[in-house]
Amino acid sequence: MVLAGLSLSVAMAATAAKAQEAAGDPAAGERVYRQCAACHSIELGQNRAGPHLFGIVGQNAGSVEGFRYSQAMREADIVWNEENLTAYVTDPRGFLPGTTMRVALRDPDDAADLVAYLRILSSE
Repeated sequence: MVLAGLSLSVAMAATAAKAQEAAGDPAAGERVYRQCAACHSIELGQNRAGPHLFGIVGQNAGSVEGFRYSQAMREADIVWNEENLTAYVTDPRGFLPGTTMRVALRDPDDAADLVAYLRILSSE
């Protein structure tokens, strides 16, 4: 009985660690964002070659005011949740064929960290 309880505790701790790992590190994500800063601002309303990313988590794709999106993005029925953002930043053209975004984060930890940072910006 004690062994079963210990096994359950270890499994729960491993699951919690895995969930925290998947959630990403916002401080590391702020550093990852620097790769995005040439094209994307984090200032509300300040679009560049790409739309600003302030408040992106929870928004509908193609909805940033004043940005000219690709047809694929305008027609996409996507809400930018953590799962969709992660898939998009790791393989933009695989996730949404026809998008104009070409830069991808190949490291899954970088993607998780970036999404964690964007989540923080969306809660401000």
